[in-house]
Amino acid sequence: MNKRVEKVLNDQVEKEALSSQFYLAMASWAENKGLNGTAKFLYTHSDEERLHMLKLMKFVNERGGSAAVPGLKKPQEEFDSLENVFQLLLEHELLVTESINAIVDVCLQEKDYTTHNFIQWYVSEQLEEEALARTILDKIKLIGGDKAGLYMFDRDLENSTIQTPPSSGNAPGI
Repeated sequence: MNKRVEKVLNDQVEKEALSSQFYLAMASWAENKGLNGTAKFLYTHSDEERLHMLKLMKFVNERGGSAAVPGLKKPQEEFDSLENVFQLLLEHELLVTESINAIVDVCLQEKDYTTHNFIQWYVSEQLEEEALARTILDKIKLIGGDKAGLYMFDRDLENSTIQTPPSSGNAPGI
């Protein structure tokens, strides 16, 4: 495997692991605030990010590279509000998208079309992740300070009526 491509993929492994930890911290915060539906959604999201990490690791190893298991720093544990949680989630997803796009660029520079093809799943996934985060954030902003609205929103998340589009929940190759 091309060493430059291997490095950017291992960097992305770390970013996916950090994402998983960040969403896990958000889930715990939500659960402690009585937002069980939000917690369930974020726990699931954390698991998905871990699967994204594993998919990358397997790909690197299968291509003859060496996937690196990253050490992780402790994520933020306190949040100002539910809106703050999802604003941070959106900002984080935008950073991940930027990182995925950088991988695409490296693949094209190195003429690694196999990895370029593989990483296209992540490009599509990020479009869905950003759209989902924006949708949820828009709903939270509509609710404002309405406690009944917050209750219904949280219940909707718990009952999975607000969810990731069907194609992105599956990480092929795991």
